[in-house]
Amino acid sequence: MGRYSRVRRIRRMDPRQDFEQIYRWIIHHEFPRDYLHGTSIAFLRDYAVPDISRLLDRTQEFERAGQKRYDDTVLITYEMVREGMDSEHGRAAARHLNRIHGRYRIANEDFLYVLATTVVGPKRWIDRYGWRRLCEQETESLALVGRRMGELMGISGVPDTYAAFERLHDDYEREKFAYDPANRRVAAATLRIMAAWYPAPVRRLASRAALAVLDEPLLTALGFSPEPPWLRTAVHRVFRARAVLIRLLPARPERFPRKPEARTYPFGWTLDDLGPHWAHSRPTTPLQDETPPDRAPGAEQAPGPERPSTAGQPLAPHAPRQETR
Repeated sequence: MGRYSRVRRIRRMDPRQDFEQIYRWIIHHEFPRDYLHGTSIAFLRDYAVPDISRLLDRTQEFERAGQKRYDDTVLITYEMVREGMDSEHGRAAARHLNRIHGRYRIANEDFLYVLATTVVGPKRWIDRYGWRRLCEQETESLALVGRRMGELMGISGVPDTYAAFERLHDDYEREKFAYDPANRRVAAATLRIMAAWYPAPVRRLASRAALAVLDEPLLTALGFSPEPPWLRTAVHRVFRARAVLIRLLPARPERFPRKPEARTYPFGWTLDDLGPHWAHSRPTTPLQDETPPDRAPGAEQAPGPERPSTAGQPLAPHAPRQETR
């Protein structure tokens, strides 16, 4: 397969119908590493918002089990799209994610922003450092996957185009980015996780290289000083050189998708492995487009107060364990 064969095929597809297939090609074949790099930067952007970072700081998830928290965040998205978001497995993953979020009181606008970072972050990284820019069909597929995820999570007001996600993302950052000590603590814990992926002698350099690709408003909100211009230039050139090398390689064959490499789960994982240990003791409720058993047509409903629905509450019954490798 030629390097540009798959993108020529993608350009003939309709993202409204084929967005999940296009998305899988992005994350498994065309840009597997770059997508993860963009997602990692998206995590750091979340921490520049005090309301978000204070919650993460209180949970101490990144301090106690940072690598697992990072892996679980990546893997739960993978599980939602692996067989299709509306497949039985995809819906089970969405229920599990909602069960985890349901423990916390999270504003809808914060959910929207975090979702937007998972759409805008990878797109901007790939356009800057990937072996080519995303085509229009790929860009809109990222947005449509984000929209469907938002719907399954019960988030209201989710955009349905990339341009709308980008406006939401940038407007929110202009309003909400602000320094807070919790921002720096959570960001520093995440940088330690990323640095630990490398041999000990180069970990400090790896952390500085990660900071070198961050923009100044983000660095200010996280409480870090900008890296010197020479380092920023050097890191930029290294990533651009990498892009040139990848462009010269053959395309990844369809039969060899690059799957997530979770350091926490060297022997594989199940959906039940993902998330904090307490998550599985929490009850679940149906997704918004599912009918709860006690409200099925013809079923009698016991009287009682009606529970309000808020974005981020758990949304569905627990699914059986499914082995993933």
